[in-house]
Amino acid sequence: MPYIVLFIALIALDQWTKFWAVAQLRGQSPIHLIENQLSLIYVENRGAAFGMLQDRRWFFIILTVFVAAFLIRFIIRHYRVHSPLATLALVLILAGAVGNLIDRVRNGYVVDFIALKFGGLMNFPVFNVADIAVVTGAVLMIYLLIYTKEFA
Repeated sequence: MPYIVLFIALIALDQWTKFWAVAQLRGQSPIHLIENQLSLIYVENRGAAFGMLQDRRWFFIILTVFVAAFLIRFIIRHYRVHSPLATLALVLILAGAVGNLIDRVRNGYVVDFIALKFGGLMNFPVFNVADIAVVTGAVLMIYLLIYTKEFA
């Protein structure tokens, strides 16, 4: 039950922040929260990370539906076998995938708005809350794969 609440809360937060980004950032200059470090800027992402596979909307929709179905089935079948951290990792990835899927289906693109730069040395792709959930879940899963017997 707490995983369902987390799943819904993450999607709601993701969609709310994207709605805010569209309303406040679209057509505006970036908002610099920390100069040369963190900015808010409206971006319509029609591809994957780093702008790969631009304009492949249906590919991403179909892929995400299959991945989401697999994750849902895996979570339902195995959540009692795996640790709470393992289930958390999968729920984070699922929530992020669904958050971006909603954008692709509704808009044809994903709304991104968080820009990180490290003193001009390294620029990350602009991202959103769903991306944070996916990356956090993936890092947690990698940790569990390397340092525990989870998913073995």
